[in-house]
Amino acid sequence: MRALLLTRDPDLSVTLTEVDEADLPDGEVLIDVSHSSLNYKDGLAVTGRGKIVRGDFPFVPGIDLAGTVAASVSDRWAEGDAVILTGWGTGEDRWGGFAERARASADHLVASPGSLSAEDAMWIGTAGFTAMLSVLALEAHGVGPDAGPIAVTGASGGVGSMATALLAAAGYEVHAVTGTASAHGYLRALGAAEIVDRHALADAAEPPLQRGVWAGAVDSVGGTTLAALLAQSRRHACVAACGLAGGPALATTVFPFILRGVTLAGIDSNTAPVPLREQAWARLADAVAAGALSAVEKTVIPLADVPAWSARIVDGDTVGRVVVDTRT
Repeated sequence: MRALLLTRDPDLSVTLTEVDEADLPDGEVLIDVSHSSLNYKDGLAVTGRGKIVRGDFPFVPGIDLAGTVAASVSDRWAEGDAVILTGWGTGEDRWGGFAERARASADHLVASPGSLSAEDAMWIGTAGFTAMLSVLALEAHGVGPDAGPIAVTGASGGVGSMATALLAAAGYEVHAVTGTASAHGYLRALGAAEIVDRHALADAAEPPLQRGVWAGAVDSVGGTTLAALLAQSRRHACVAACGLAGGPALATTVFPFILRGVTLAGIDSNTAPVPLREQAWARLADAVAAGALSAVEKTVIPLADVPAWSARIVDGDTVGRVVVDTRT
């Protein structure tokens, strides 16, 4: 089978090569992978710019995959079942989706909703799944479309694009935060009501309690951007934190939490329980069917192009989502 293989001897190298199926990790289910996706985390792994891979080398990256079951020793899955795998250490601890085949635990798979193709599932991928978990967190907190402005940071990226489109389609007033001037038209097409300069927001992290602006937020940036969102949140707002593209540090105070009742909701897409995964994927399939995500840009690339696109995604030189067709 073909796979994108990372080796370290001692420097990191990446090669599209033939790999023996017997080298796949243990798991009850063997999957014929038709599509994967390229996420920021994958870019860090393939370029070596981040310590993403925790498994032994050689290693197959790719934190997402979709395809059909080729063989199963579990009663939960049968040959031909369409499945999706995201998280659970895939592409980090265990060999991932940048290959023609993968092996996985039966408990980690989700049945692909019948209306959703494998390509569309990976157009959504971890980014869209994370965005939907963030939307569900806002809803669970009682932040509805009439609550007020919702900030979406990193708005032209994978998570941000999906979150902007999902929220706008649901009737929320989305304020898309970006530092990419060329993305303004794209964000408007996704449904953003306003565009916010990311530098202006990040530079406004002090003082720790400011005029309340945001009824909620989906933040994939972290750092000073997240601190500013908290400082500017309205009473009883909910901020869903799902990324750290701007850094892991968070310099804030307890003031937003104890004086305004702001909730900081952590979004863990890696180990989200299966019932929540099924709920999110059902909602995402409905969104695709309704055309709610149609403006999210999709680029489909072959396995051989993953290294070049990995550098681009880490450099911030991509818009929307990048799907990997593992068959080409």
